[in-house]
Formats: sequence, C-alpha cells, structure tokens
Amino acid sequence: MKTLFDKIWEAHVVDAIAGGACVLYIDRQYIHEVTSPQAFEGLRKRGIKVFRPDQTTASPDHNIPTIHQHLPAQDPLSREQLSTLEKNCAEQGIRIFKVGSSRNGIVHVVGPETGLTQPGMTIVCGDSHTSTHGALGCIAFGIGTSEVEMVLASQCVLQIRPKTMRINIEGELKENVCAKDIILYIISRLGTDGGTGHFIEFAGSAIRSLSMEARMTICNMSIEMGARGGMIAPDEKTFAYLKGREYAPQGIAWKKALEKWKQLYSDPDAVFDKEVNFRAEDIEPMITYGTNPGMGIKINGTIPRPEEIAPSSRLSFWKALKYMNFQAGDRMEGKKIDYVFVGSCTNGRIEDLRAFANYVKGKKKAPHITAWIVPGSKQVEKQAIEEGIRDTLEAAGFELRQPGCSACLAMNEDKIPEGKYCVATSNRNFEGRQGPGARTLLAGPLAAAATAIHGVITYPDLSPAPSEF
Repeated sequence: MKTLFDKIWEAHVVDAIAGGACVLYIDRQYIHEVTSPQAFEGLRKRGIKVFRPDQTTASPDHNIPTIHQHLPAQDPLSREQLSTLEKNCAEQGIRIFKVGSSRNGIVHVVGPETGLTQPGMTIVCGDSHTSTHGALGCIAFGIGTSEVEMVLASQCVLQIRPKTMRINIEGELKENVCAKDIILYIISRLGTDGGTGHFIEFAGSAIRSLSMEARMTICNMSIEMGARGGMIAPDEKTFAYLKGREYAPQGIAWKKALEKWKQLYSDPDAVFDKEVNFRAEDIEPMITYGTNPGMGIKINGTIPRPEEIAPSSRLSFWKALKYMNFQAGDRMEGKKIDYVFVGSCTNGRIEDLRAFANYVKGKKKAPHITAWIVPGSKQVEKQAIEEGIRDTLEAAGFELRQPGCSACLAMNEDKIPEGKYCVATSNRNFEGRQGPGARTLLAGPLAAAATAIHGVITYPDLSPAPSEF
C-alpha cells in the first residue's frame, strides 16, 4: 500500500533522527551561480572537498544576459557570481555547462533534456523550482544554502518527511488549454497554501495525456501552492523521452534501469494524507490579476468582487489590486499590455516555443508590445532555429533571444520597467518580481501569443478563421 513518494523516499533514507528528521541520500544536486557561492565558502572554512562531485551539475542561468552572451555580463555582481561558479567548479571537479556552451541553460530545463534527471532519483537544488524534475518520477525539491553545503559535503540532507497528497484530473482538456492553465486553475481553487506540508502526486487521465514538457510545467509550479514538491508517475512517455539522451543509461544499463522504473507508481490501494479531484472540462485558459499565483481567473472572466473573497484574504486582495491598478469586477480581456515574456523553467521549452510560433505564424506583433522570447537552453535554441521557429518569429516581428532565466526575475538585464504590464509565462507574479514596480500577469504561451499580436489581453481562440468570399 505504498505511494510513489513512499517508494522513492524509503529507498533513500540513510538514517532516522530522533525528533522526526531523516538523513536522506541525494542522487543528484544541481547548482547555479546564485545560491552556491556561500556553500563552497563553507566547505573551504571546514577544510573539506565536495564528497561526490560527479553527482553535482552546474549551469549558470539566473544572472546571464540573453543577448551578446559572448561578452561579459554588464552588471558587476552578475559577472562576479558567474566567474565564482566557474572557479568553484574547476577547483572541485564539478561538471559545469558554461555560458555559451552547447548544453548551457536553465538548470531545470537542462537536467531533463540531457538525461541527468531520471525516474526514482532524489534531486535537490538551491532553487525552489527544483520540483520541475518530479515530472520524470523523482522526489525533487529546493533547499537552502546551508543545505546545499550539506549535500556537497556528504551527498545527504536532513529532511522531515512531508505528508502526501494526490490531485486527480480526469477527462479531456479543451484544445486551447495548456499545462500552465491547468496548474493556474488548481492554484486558484486550492490557494497558495493548498499544498503546504505535502508532496503532491498529479494523476488522472488528463495528466497522463500530457507530454513530458507539459508535465514539467505542472510540477514546476506545484511549489506555488505551498507544496514541498510535485511528481508524476513515469510511464511509456517518460521512457521514450529519456531514451538516447546523453546521460541516460545506454545498452544493458538501459534495460536494467527500465525494469526498475516500471515499478515506480502508486499502488492501487495506496493511501494519501489528502486527495483532491478536478474535471478537465472545467479548465479554461487562465491569467492572473494580482500579486500571487493563486489570484487567477479564466481569461474571459472578471476580477472577483470583495464579497467573493474570504474575509481573511481581503486585505491582501485590496493591496494587490492597488499595486496592479485594477478594479474589482474588471474584465481582463482587452486590458492593454506593454510587455510579453515567453520563457523560464516553467515555459521555456521547445513545445512552448512551438505553440507560440504556431499562433503568431502569418500575423504581426502589435507595434507597442516589447516581446522577449527566450529559450530555456542552448539545445532549445538550436531546435528552434532548425525547425524554422526563429524564422516564423522574425517574420511576425519577434526576436528569439539567447537562453537564460531572463525576465522571470529581476537578476539580469531583462527587467520590466516600473508601472508597465507584462504577460509572462513564468511562475511568479510577486510585487517587483520582474523589476521594481513591474506588474506581472501569469499565463500560458498561447495566451501570451494572442496578447502579443493584439496588444491587449486576448483569449486564445484556435478555431480556424472564417472563409472569405
């Protein structure tokens, strides 16, 4: 009677500590330039080396520019963090995908696409959106800087075992509903604390119908509902996705790995601490109106009125509307937008760029819109060029930039100016997340494409245009 989480967790417990914590063995740690410097400095002070450097992988992503990557970053702090990461990895013998190299990109995009992320693993990173890797049937979660140091030193981390939760989505999704809409819908229903203290398994026919990249979007944003992480049981789609990737098992090792991976599922009689059910037919294209990912509504809907908001949440509701300069009861459709950002570890994969490009093909970008279309990795950039996506974007008035975290967060040159509105396919819409005073509206790549073309928030209609006579 074990859940998928139980099976992986129990296989990695080294020891149980009095008081409830476990010493958990970690199969892979990802690091980047922002949260690792203090951890390496801690090792130096202790006079110790990284215990298992081959199980750590680095890829700079947060601070790197998304144009002119052959030049040093303009910001002095960014330059220092990037050079420090390279120095630390060289000293400790850690694999690093340097800026400009063929495998560089956002760590949560690079891990799966290179085959470093595999089913049944425990994976950590000093980044909350490490939950992305759970889409391949992993226990993956973000950790703090002191814990990054702990894993570098021992390949283990102290963790209290979370509760388990399963979210089932049954039925058939509408054609214009993408994975981002699914997770924004779930968070709007359960709230930003709906998963607190839990590790969530996403299940049901609608989840099984999703591609691997769409599953990554779902697990990526599980953290935005307070969950410790999200995961999806591996299946034939997972195995097909991994087969032949650079760091995936090969030959006989692949067959052995496949035998183990096929046992990674929740038993039919497994009991979860909490279980929630949704119908796929109820999900529409979504957009946020406030300053947390739970403030989401369908694109053709209206901002709630105060009486529709729980009394305990009304103060933050009014504060969010004041920051966004919106009014209760406003319609979202038709509101003018200044910027569109497509990218991040949530929606910077090749399928996201394909969806965006397919929508804008044969159309033209609204003249007043500034659009940043940013691949999540060099591999995604390469695919976009080879598939003609870059040509389609340029014909419609867009530019394909170089990979990086970009406008997901204000840690590089891609910042949204104060007071400007940005429809973003990233994961957080907090005050100042994209720059001081920036106003962020989260949506999927289809909604971003429709908005970029029309210049205002637009419902993504995929029905064919009527014939002209």
